[in-house]
Amino acid sequence: MMKFISRRVGVALALTAVVGAAACNKGEQPKGEEQKKEVEHGAAEAPRGTGQTILVETYSDANGNYFKPNQITAKKGDIIHFTVVSGVHNVHFLPDSNPGKTGLPAAGDMMQIPGQNYDLPVTFEKGTYYFQCDPHAALGMKGHLKVD
Repeated sequence: MMKFISRRVGVALALTAVVGAAACNKGEQPKGEEQKKEVEHGAAEAPRGTGQTILVETYSDANGNYFKPNQITAKKGDIIHFTVVSGVHNVHFLPDSNPGKTGLPAAGDMMQIPGQNYDLPVTFEKGTYYFQCDPHAALGMKGHLKVD
């Protein structure tokens, strides 16, 4: 009987240690996963901005599908923070709609959940750049980024 009890106590202590370790790491992401997310969103190729953060909201509602604002002025080093308010959207700086422009980011992933976001470091040269939401471009979901 004593062996049975000590084995149960040993198992209970081992489980407590595992649960405690998991609780200590709650909310932390392994560095490999964090770097993977940055690469998927294009942030790893360019340094994070050192200027201001500019909020751009994305909507699908009774007024249509749109970026708010859809005309943005930024400086190199700023970060454009696109966030979903409603709908399913992405951000795409199409090469054929930005002739002669280099260093355009790949199309952003689809954002589907309110509050989901996409941060775009402004690494572009001075000029005006066209962007769109791919699923809603034909419905007028387009914008321009002017880099000073």
